[in-house]
Amino acid sequence: MTLVTSDLTATASAVGGADADVEDGGDALTLGRRVREHRIQRGMTLEQLAAAVDRAPSQLSAIENGKREPRLPLLRALAAALGVTVDELLIDEAPSERAALEIAVERAQRGTVFGSLGIQPIRVSKATSDETLKALLGLHQEVERLHRERAATPEEARRANTELRAEMRVAGNYYPELERAAQQLLDSVGYTGGPVSQQTIANVAEKLGFSLHYVSDMPHSTRSVIDRRNGRIYLGSNLPSRDARAPILRALASLVCGHEEPRNYADFLRQRVEANYLAGAVLLPEGAAVDLLADAKKQRQISMEDLRDAFGVSYEMAAHRFTNLATERLGLQVHFMKAHESGTLIKAYENDGVRFPSDALGNFEGAMVCRNWTARTVFAQSDRFNPWYQYTDMSAGGTYWCTSRVEKAKEGWYSVSVGVRFEDVKWFRGRETTHRSKSFCPDDRCCRQASSELTAKWAAAAWPEAATPTSLLAALPTGTFPGVDSNEVYAFLEQNERRG
Repeated sequence: MTLVTSDLTATASAVGGADADVEDGGDALTLGRRVREHRIQRGMTLEQLAAAVDRAPSQLSAIENGKREPRLPLLRALAAALGVTVDELLIDEAPSERAALEIAVERAQRGTVFGSLGIQPIRVSKATSDETLKALLGLHQEVERLHRERAATPEEARRANTELRAEMRVAGNYYPELERAAQQLLDSVGYTGGPVSQQTIANVAEKLGFSLHYVSDMPHSTRSVIDRRNGRIYLGSNLPSRDARAPILRALASLVCGHEEPRNYADFLRQRVEANYLAGAVLLPEGAAVDLLADAKKQRQISMEDLRDAFGVSYEMAAHRFTNLATERLGLQVHFMKAHESGTLIKAYENDGVRFPSDALGNFEGAMVCRNWTARTVFAQSDRFNPWYQYTDMSAGGTYWCTSRVEKAKEGWYSVSVGVRFEDVKWFRGRETTHRSKSFCPDDRCCRQASSELTAKWAAAAWPEAATPTSLLAALPTGTFPGVDSNEVYAFLEQNERRG
């Protein structure tokens, strides 16, 4: 943390940004300090100046402290009593470095960031040392900086996401410490094998000191809420899948992984990844899952459907879990993607060299998937019961094979795809498919640019209105946990604590 003090006048005008434009006028503080400075230079007391302008001393004190801005007649009277011009009083410049420092601290204390802290402002007086004021100002600037980081812009969030994806790629998306934590949870409740039941998960929660409560009035911005004071986990009674195992485990992950309040958006993203990983590692235990996959590899029949069915989880969780184990335990490099029916890439992971579409920062999420990729062509298939297999020849070189399925969610249809390089397809069921496509993206002529004939006919006549989600243009939600309405959550906990 660095505080520049060589030009305190500039600091005074800059600190707080929009916060400086307080209700009583942005220049009231500077004007008040100039009045005080001229009064002291003339050797006048506050009472003497008040008498000279026929005002109460309390009124002048409010003016000097920047809490009140004088009207023009009083301003003229003050200038006359102090032997200066009105213009001299209105100069937008602190009369001294000390005054500039006081102004900066006062503006900081009147700002919205300081107000949100719930701390009583200090009274700045002659007895307050420069060092104290500089320390206060420096602390406020640091709090403002952290506040700006927490209120991440979409660009900052995407950068944090890109950095996290790079770390996952290096690790092969395998985290041994989370694998050990998952195994310890299962061992603690005597799990011996087979699909992990909901009762087993309830026993895990109880072992950690928590009871489960299914309620109909869950805060709309939450999936679950943990009450650490009373040892309760709240979940909605109308879970879409009627399967509470993963939500319970994601909730418990904050305790198992020792999560603290996220300091920034990168922390928030990492905690979500860890929570999802832990849930998958418990529901598809490493030993049993690796045994199944290793046997399938020997038979050249690796299948996401078999992994899903063996452990009674969703296809997406099985696909996620496969990426955790594929590189570290099976020696396979893979890629995974989840795409919306509109073509938007929602989630992505790769360590097999596939080139996902990305923005200028290298971030995948939010980019448009090529229409010729498996993740898009699967939507055109009428058969939604069987998996869709496809080979895709890439413009950058190489051929990739993918298996994909379409699933329904409240936001619409999504495809979940897992793929490998051509040389590794020999281990997978579906390798005999004859479905093949070519992709030249990011060249627009691949799938984004209309034919020259259609372009010539419609380019000048078409004027579409984009159905752009407003969320794309807005800053990410602020708060300790982005997107969570803390007021609603605390009221919910208070109400349920009273219920007992």
